[in-house]
Amino acid sequence: MNILITGGTGFIGTPLTHELRSSGHSVTVTTRRQSSSKDKLTWNPPDLIPPDVISTFDAFINLAGEPIAPQRWTKERKKRILSSRINTTRALVESIKNAHARPKVLVSASAVGYYGAHGDEYVTEDTPPANDFLADVCRQWEAEAYKARDLGLRVVTVRIGGVLEADGGALAQMVIPFKFFLGGPIGSGTQWFSWIHRDDIIGIIKLALENESISGPVNLTAPTPVTNKEFSRALGKALHRPSFIPVPGFAVKLTLGELGSVLLTGQRVLPEKALNAGYEFKYSDVSEALRAIYPR
Repeated sequence: MNILITGGTGFIGTPLTHELRSSGHSVTVTTRRQSSSKDKLTWNPPDLIPPDVISTFDAFINLAGEPIAPQRWTKERKKRILSSRINTTRALVESIKNAHARPKVLVSASAVGYYGAHGDEYVTEDTPPANDFLADVCRQWEAEAYKARDLGLRVVTVRIGGVLEADGGALAQMVIPFKFFLGGPIGSGTQWFSWIHRDDIIGIIKLALENESISGPVNLTAPTPVTNKEFSRALGKALHRPSFIPVPGFAVKLTLGELGSVLLTGQRVLPEKALNAGYEFKYSDVSEALRAIYPR
């Protein structure tokens, strides 16, 4: 396929682009800077992509968006988090609408924040959205993507959990206190952490692109969520560092505000659709995943 990726130079987009090209697909990534490279497309949303350019692609992957963490959620930052996702997705779908030949599939990012806090309850793609800030962002983000269904596209929204890899994502922040021998659970440590190795993110997105029976929301999480305490213990072992110094919940809330409250709750998310589609996880055990990331 000829694929266009927004956010293709980011933490997930860069290795995804490499893997898709290695699999024989032709991949173009969007960039806000002027570029003469044949595998880059200069695009600054909310501007639209010209119809003749849209018509050259078979599939779109939409990963663009302001990072959720680790900064405190000020009023202005909340606005950027929402608008960066809504405006890009809306402009992408509107660009598709204007094209005479349209792609077959749109895979658009979302997040497990859609579900909000659920305690020990198992969460699947059928679980309804919560009513907090993150859930509202995800709901609006997905709603913009699903407008492409009216244009004849198969739409998949991938709800991404905590992505594990050494060069970014959730793990880059989690590992810092462990390196200084200060690692441990956050708050009570009983909150669930729905994690996934980045290799499996790439694998499921490829499956969503290529398997025409997959549509709608797909959870991008490993089939074995763990509590924050269990994750801290596994991370400490992988790094050969202690993992018994807890970060007090009040300190997390004081430092990060509303974002801190999110870190002190969690969801026990299951990737039901990916499993039903026959996807075989490369990493379903968190200790194995962390040992692969931090080999000794």
